[in-house]
Amino acid sequence: MQVYNSLTKQKEEFVPRKGKEVKMFVCGPTVYDYSHIGHARTYISFDVIARYLKHKGYKVKYLQNITDIEDKIVDRARQENKDSLALAKEFEKAYYQDVKSLGISSVSKYAPATKYIKQIVSQVKRLKEKGFAYEIPGDGIYFDLSKLTDYGKLSGRTTEGAEDAVSRIDESINKRNKGDFALWKFSKPGEPKWKTELGEGRPGWHIEDTAITEKHFGPQYDIHGGARDLIFPHHEAEIAQMESVSGLKPFVKYWLHSGFLTTNGQKMSKSLGNFVTIRDLLKSYPSEVIRFMILSTHYRSPIEYREEIARSSWAAVQRIEEFLEKLTVINKNKTQSNTEHLANLISETKKEFSEAMDDDFNTPQALAAIFKLIKEINPLLTENKVGKKSAKKIKKLFDEFNNILGIIPKKTKKIPGEILEMADTREKLRRDKRYSEADDIRKQIFSKGYDLEDTASGPLLKKKKGQHLLF
Repeated sequence: MQVYNSLTKQKEEFVPRKGKEVKMFVCGPTVYDYSHIGHARTYISFDVIARYLKHKGYKVKYLQNITDIEDKIVDRARQENKDSLALAKEFEKAYYQDVKSLGISSVSKYAPATKYIKQIVSQVKRLKEKGFAYEIPGDGIYFDLSKLTDYGKLSGRTTEGAEDAVSRIDESINKRNKGDFALWKFSKPGEPKWKTELGEGRPGWHIEDTAITEKHFGPQYDIHGGARDLIFPHHEAEIAQMESVSGLKPFVKYWLHSGFLTTNGQKMSKSLGNFVTIRDLLKSYPSEVIRFMILSTHYRSPIEYREEIARSSWAAVQRIEEFLEKLTVINKNKTQSNTEHLANLISETKKEFSEAMDDDFNTPQALAAIFKLIKEINPLLTENKVGKKSAKKIKKLFDEFNNILGIIPKKTKKIPGEILEMADTREKLRRDKRYSEADDIRKQIFSKGYDLEDTASGPLLKKKKGQHLLF
């Protein structure tokens, strides 16, 4: 299996540090507002990466932080005249609801930063003792970048002459170097604070993540993921902190970064105010459709969000649903099939899917393999050439794919008995060639929110608005 490593700028064979154990950390949200679909893009992508690694037999420990104390939270709370920690707790709870609604199930542990103050203080103290940090009285404790010779190795940037180097880097006229960032901020009126050996204050943004990962993974681990806009300065700062405090390199073996989700050509972000929240999008589209939309583009490539893309994703998901429903109808009939040909198709599809996912988690290519199989089997379904055993094997294969991708909706509610009786009566009328009466019943079924599709394998009962039910 090959993965693209942002550190080396190339694909590499994936070999965990210790056997089949994989320790993976992904930067979670700063909880000062509802999460948007740009966040969904990152977290769905890494959910699938973790699921696929588990599918490959790896024991994955997936850790994700929650930034529940940070400047943006403090600023938002001040604007709304709220307590910063209470505001963060409100949106942290909302985030958990959102990821559950999106079917994100692979995270082993969520780690809110405020629960790791002890570990943060310990790390800052050790950096000071080793000479990598300095104190500005009345301001805070800063990391001294002049002590490093390899800062910028992940992004290829240096602080000198880089106009965006100060992005989310704390500014102070008393800093030794332009890019120096805060490890600990001394308390200010109206801000959350903790009494510690460092003095009263709160942690800087970057130190939160390395304190959390050191606690759970130690000084080195396998995968660090996140959106590409975190590469600089956040991930560079993490490398600087952990490699300085531990003396071990590399801090992380593989760095994986997801591309931007854009709208009207601009990166979707809270700061730009051009975002659609996850919960708002879920009012219009099922979670499986949102996942399909995200996975139809490679995780490293940018996605342009448009309504027509969401609608086409819904149509694609419905196509998969209808295909599987036809197979379920077959399961109830005694038909023969060319089992050898179908077995070859199943084997070939499984191989193509695995090859795609083994190539840096190429989900669009994996989806292409799925639709290629559907295209080849649909004519056989029309000709009634797929038997019960083959249908069962195909459905099992799709279950396997869905355990990784999460794009096929769960079974919907059972069809009401009244509708089933009407459908059964209509089928008997059709067998007796009483087509006019059968059509009348079909119209009645339609008026109650259902429709019937007559297939070679039998009638397929569909609920309107894309929810399909079997008869």
